[in-house]
Amino acid sequence: MIKIVLTFCLFSGIFMSTSYATSLSKIEKKAQRIHEKCLTVDTHCDTPMLMIKPGFSVRDEHQASKSRVDLPRMKTGGLDAMFFAVFTSQKPRTEENYRKTYALAHQMLDSIHSMLNKDGDLATLALKADDLARIEKTGKRAIYMGMENGFPLAKDLSHVEEFYKLGVRYITLCHSYHNDICDSSSDAKPAEHKGVSEFGKQVITEMNRLGMMVDVSHASDKSFFDAIELSKAPVIASHSSVRAIAHHNRNMTDEMIQKLAAKGGVIQICLLDEYIKNPDTTSVKYVRMKELHRRYREESNKMTDVEKEALHKEWDDVQAMNPENMPAVKDLVDHIDHVKNLVGVDYVGIGSDFDGGGGLRDCADVSQFPNITLELVRRGYTEKEIRKIWGGNLLRVLREVERVAEKEQKKS
Repeated sequence: MIKIVLTFCLFSGIFMSTSYATSLSKIEKKAQRIHEKCLTVDTHCDTPMLMIKPGFSVRDEHQASKSRVDLPRMKTGGLDAMFFAVFTSQKPRTEENYRKTYALAHQMLDSIHSMLNKDGDLATLALKADDLARIEKTGKRAIYMGMENGFPLAKDLSHVEEFYKLGVRYITLCHSYHNDICDSSSDAKPAEHKGVSEFGKQVITEMNRLGMMVDVSHASDKSFFDAIELSKAPVIASHSSVRAIAHHNRNMTDEMIQKLAAKGGVIQICLLDEYIKNPDTTSVKYVRMKELHRRYREESNKMTDVEKEALHKEWDDVQAMNPENMPAVKDLVDHIDHVKNLVGVDYVGIGSDFDGGGGLRDCADVSQFPNITLELVRRGYTEKEIRKIWGGNLLRVLREVERVAEKEQKKS
């Protein structure tokens, strides 16, 4: 397999004895060797939001303050495959907003395909689970596509197949508000459908038929349990973490993780700070973030593009406050430990949510992914287990989704 030599970050400011430094060096070398062997997959970044902005290119290497994913840093971090998520926020369900959101989804998909055509020497579109191993041997990055929020379907079931044909291989059923498919975990309003709607049931059936992974991140608990029962194939949580550790409604309870595993699915641990560690609710940063959340929820649909840009800039500035208090990779691996101890190592992976809020103190962008492998090695994870976490589990699910689709298509 073609990989570059990776550099691991040591804890700074620590004076170590010679024997301890030598021991740590051996661990680093072992972690580097394992990381190079893995087929590594991150199931969620929101970079396509940046790709539709004039002048932004994933061919160029950026600072983490500007973006967290680009092709040079994917190579530096030994990341073989990224799911670029076509994210659209939930708006009032008017015909005008359906049209605009459908068009925005196409704009982002077009930007991904345009990038792949222009930067074909660095990256290749991946559509099937087995594509990754083939692409990795060429030294290129594999780009899969997902869709975050089913709002662009615009209540038209035929749009599921339309987006599938454009390369979309999972749909996150909803986002932060209830939509036509299901109830959200984050909407303050009472449940609209009490889980998955009648239209949502049709969407899941169609996704099973086509070979698209059903993504339950952002779904309410009831929507999750409905989706688990409705889907004939395993489902994924593309960027969620463990609620027993960080008590956020976006995270999954132990019961949910057990149901997910029983169905053969996988939870992809998210690197967003509040999903990894309970925040200090008395801090200035937390209070300001909550205020920005409120403004976004209440005012975003009325904002001009300039006002939205200013809000995003303020968001980035606040998020960058007190970096020393941010969760670290060791906190992330606590979530992996929990899933492994609860249901086994076959049901956990990585979904960063980079460029959508994800980022840790010592894993700020894709170039620092080797730090996760290093921490796993430190905790005694075997090479076989690490391979599963970094992509093996997700690829197993995608293969099963493909198998179910073949079976469903033979019936029709």
